[in-house]
Formats: sequence, structure tokens, C-alpha cells
Amino acid sequence: MTDFPSDSAVDNPVEKLHSSAAVRDSSDRATSGGGSGVQHVKVSAAHSGQRVDNFLMRELKGVPRTHVYRIIRRGDVRVNKKRCKPDRKLMLGDEVRVPPYSGANVQEPGELTSTLKARLMNLVLLETEDYLVIDKPSGMAVHGGTGIRLGLIEAVRQVSTQWAQAELAHRLDRETSGCLLIAKNAHFLKAAQDQFRAKTVSKEYLALVHGSWPSSVSMVSASLVKDAVGDAERIVRVSDSGKPALTRFTVQQRFTDATLVRAAPETGRTHQIRVHCQFAGHPIVGDDKYTSREIAPSLRRVTSLCLHAEKLAFDDPKKGKRVEVSAPIDKHFSLLLDSL
Repeated sequence: MTDFPSDSAVDNPVEKLHSSAAVRDSSDRATSGGGSGVQHVKVSAAHSGQRVDNFLMRELKGVPRTHVYRIIRRGDVRVNKKRCKPDRKLMLGDEVRVPPYSGANVQEPGELTSTLKARLMNLVLLETEDYLVIDKPSGMAVHGGTGIRLGLIEAVRQVSTQWAQAELAHRLDRETSGCLLIAKNAHFLKAAQDQFRAKTVSKEYLALVHGSWPSSVSMVSASLVKDAVGDAERIVRVSDSGKPALTRFTVQQRFTDATLVRAAPETGRTHQIRVHCQFAGHPIVGDDKYTSREIAPSLRRVTSLCLHAEKLAFDDPKKGKRVEVSAPIDKHFSLLLDSL
């Protein structure tokens, strides 16, 4: 698996909140300080439509995501004076209560080395003044959190002043490689999020699954629900009480013990492709979380998830055209396919 080298392993940054409890607009960034007061933040047009958890990750720079979920569960975060869920979509003018966070034990990040900066820049598949598409390596977390000293987005912000305000337009699992869209400004971030909500963003993945995928199974439609397993881990399962989820599959290549399939999710649920493959009886090779079947000897040595976000297509609102980006599978995935 690919990961940051040791010289990049610095502690996550934490940008503390103002001590003032005055209401401010979300377009004004919180500044560093040692205050302990509650923030009341009015949602600006630039952040309308954003999920509560993502909004808090922006307000509380560098705070572990597990902490964000914890304070939401406790009711410390309020929207218009009412409790909320992490996936609630904020509206223009909403007032968000943001509790204080003490970063006393968190150090400011050190500078990235020139070697790491060069590696990150080499991952760029496409760049405009509004966005980046990065070929995220397998094993690299998209953001920092518990046990992760520096995530991709925190590192990207340090590469260039032009990338300093970068935000994730969507996410990929840590072990998933491939196309990742990153907004360079709030205007494009909102436009991208609108497209994801409207399901106009097209994503295609390559997955190597155990066994022989039936040609007759071209679609899996199974509702999904998330279960918390401690503070740091979540597991997703099929449930009639869950949210609708649909993935289309086509067989690309057959091997003795596995099948390479193309997966096109029409919804964007957490771990959707992984759980739908498991539900179909053909979990993804290297997926310890969702594999319970006996593994063929030829695949037992595989330790990384064989799931790659190969293609991403979205609308560029400024240029008024459709953008399509592809990322080649990495050498480890390619060598595995050659060996089967």
C-alpha cells in the first residue's frame, strides 16, 4: 500500500475557536486563539447545502472527525437551537452552535518536505483555478483523525498558497485508490456538492471480487444502514430500514478464483460498493471488514483493498462543459491482475 513517508508524519493541526460568543458569518474563518467560548455561526450562501459534520470539520480545522461525531451525539452542536444529526443539510441563515475545543495537547503541523510536496503534485490528474482531481493512492486517508497524523487534504493545503483553502468535494475510503475531486474555493465546492446531491456526477470503479461474478447480476439494489462500532469505526449492513442504494455491475475480466468488475454506484452511501459486493456473495479481494467467505489460496496474500475509482465525470460550471477524468490502476493492483 502507498502511504506518506515518515518525514511527513506530523501531528494534525487544530485551529482553536475565538473566545467570543458573538454570532459571525460562516464566510469568516475562525482564527487561532486560546479562547474557550461557544461560537454561534450563521451559515452563509457559500456553505448552504453543506452537511453539519463537514461544516464542523471546516470550522474546527484539524479536529479529529471522531470528536465531531461525539459532540454532535452529545447534543453540544445545535442548529437553530435544536439537536441535529451529522448528515443534516444546512440552509442559508441557519445558526450553528459550535462548542469550544481545547487543543492543548495538539501541536501545530511542521512544514512538508520538498520531496513530499513533489509527490503530492505528481498525483494531480487535472487542475483548474477552481478544482483539482487527484489520483489518491490506496492506504492514504483523505483527512486526519484518530490514529492518522496527517490526511491528504491537510497535506494538500500546505503544498501551495493556491491550494490553501482546498476542501474535499467527496470522499474515498482510506484503502480505495483513484479519482478524488478537491475544490479550491467555496464557490466550486458548493457547485460540486449540488451535483453530487442531484446525482449528476458519474463515478466508475474497478473491483476485483472473490469467485465468479454471475453475468446475470448487472445490478444490486439493497438499502444500507450504518452501525457504530465504538467511536472510531463504523460498519455498514443491508437493511430494509436503511437508505436506498443502487450499484450497477459489468464483468470486465474473469480469472480462476476472482472476477474483475466495473461498479457504477447511482447513490453515494458509505461503503456502498463493498457491501453490495458482499451482499451479492462476492466480496472485494482484500476487504477484511466485509469478507467472511473462504479465501482461495491464490488470494490469501492480498492485504490491500482491490477497489479503484477509475473514472469521474462532472460539470465544470465556469467552462460550461462536462469534464471526464480517468486514473490508471496502481502498480500493485496491476501486478496482482497479471499474476492471476
